[in-house]
Amino acid sequence: MGPVELLHMSVFSQSFSPCGRFLAAGNNYGEIAVFSLSAALSPDATALSQKPVLTFTAHEGPVFSLLSTDCHLLSAGNGEISCWSWSELIKKNVKPLWTKRPNYKSSLEIPEINSMAINSRDNSLVFGGGDNNVHVLDLEHGVFKSVLQGHSDYVHCVSVRDREAEILSGGEDGAVRVWDSRTGQCVHCIEVHKYESCARPQYGKWISCLTTDSDWMLCGGGPSLSLWHLRSLSPTSVFPLTGCQRQTTFYQDMILAVGEGPAVSHCLLGGEVKAQIPCTPQSLNTLQLNTNSTEHRVLTVGGSSDHIDVFTNLSYRTFSFSF
Repeated sequence: MGPVELLHMSVFSQSFSPCGRFLAAGNNYGEIAVFSLSAALSPDATALSQKPVLTFTAHEGPVFSLLSTDCHLLSAGNGEISCWSWSELIKKNVKPLWTKRPNYKSSLEIPEINSMAINSRDNSLVFGGGDNNVHVLDLEHGVFKSVLQGHSDYVHCVSVRDREAEILSGGEDGAVRVWDSRTGQCVHCIEVHKYESCARPQYGKWISCLTTDSDWMLCGGGPSLSLWHLRSLSPTSVFPLTGCQRQTTFYQDMILAVGEGPAVSHCLLGGEVKAQIPCTPQSLNTLQLNTNSTEHRVLTVGGSSDHIDVFTNLSYRTFSFSF
């Protein structure tokens, strides 16, 4: 890849291997790079340890989303999802086990697939994207089993509440929809931008990030990042972050968020921004915590750069992987 492509590279997606020793990252050129955390974190690591052990083209367009199951890596691009075996990728074998496309109404438009989540209750893959729908793929039998229709514009993010048998989706239309995963019915629709404490009309109404943890939901985008109690369906904290947030996660008694701007925000559940930790990319798309291995417990952050920042301590960047 030439200097111009590197200059314009964006990292959109990341996923840690089930063993926690590798990180897969997807970029805007349809490539997936696999990095060895164990090599990069070892005492005798060299500059080479920060380069991929494998890079391959997975999709024609960007790799918008990556997700690992107990032995597979799922990747989503324009209109399709591919499945790769982690044990084969580690041996540098890059043949997909399968590639599937939902039945889209129009054959002309290939909608991107922006976000995926596993529903462990029935071993299904939930995903949303450019056709305004949330699709459910039965991973056991490899068949699409339902389409959740209700958003009036494209879906940016999905999340699953296993215990409640609920799927949540957020989209360009400004709505967070809560679906009963058993019936496929929409049970609640929260229009975040209509709550005065969250609204930021100058940024728009779209919801670009959404994550859940038992009875709590975090969501943001055009509206401010906010923490919601899902039983009362009300915002309990609103975070005073500038720009649009693109990904957020609960971590211990904190919330980590990334978006426009070159920093990871550390927020307290009550609404205060405790710290903003500088990163290499000027704008951030993705953050991932490695919970699959205690030995390689890191936070990795990617965005508008060919570098992925690695934090072994949340307060400062330790080093960067690069494509």
